[in-house]
Amino acid sequence: MTDSVKSRREQILDTASTLFSERGYHATSMRDLAGELGMQGGSLYAHISGKEELLIEIVNRASRQFDTALFSLRDVPLPPGEKLREAMRRHVQVVADNMESATVFFHEWKHLSPSAYARVTGWRDSIDAFYRELITQGIDAGAFRRDLDPKMTAYLVLSAVNWAYTWYRPGGLLGPGDVADTFADMLLRGLEVSA
Repeated sequence: MTDSVKSRREQILDTASTLFSERGYHATSMRDLAGELGMQGGSLYAHISGKEELLIEIVNRASRQFDTALFSLRDVPLPPGEKLREAMRRHVQVVADNMESATVFFHEWKHLSPSAYARVTGWRDSIDAFYRELITQGIDAGAFRRDLDPKMTAYLVLSAVNWAYTWYRPGGLLGPGDVADTFADMLLRGLEVSA
């Protein structure tokens, strides 16, 4: 691929992210996408095979961003509470930095074909396992309460950080780190062993 084709493909992906996040995947037509790009409808097919290819690529790109931000934290030597806080900070930062693709990722992935859908649910399970691992490490280290259910605790953490795409607005009073710290402060009070 030449640089100009890559550049046009990136424009197509960015525009698709915007339209899918604003209108939804099913409500966005290839004609809509071409119109936003100032292209003829048929010209899009020189760059992509179809609308689902765009959805798959947007979802895959978002999952790679989360993987890069979170999985590199696994071997960082931090106390359990601080590691969970840092994971939440990184998670919310990815959402805040990529609001449109995060919206598509968390909301529109259900429209994927079965094989692509299975890949997303596999990714979702790996993120769930990552947070469960952090909770379990905290329990095993004696930092978090022994009566915690790692599965339910991970669901609570993920609910806080994943849903930020629905209400967080860049440029507001709180930055992504502030939001994550506020969530972490509230959650850690319930997770940590009382001194």
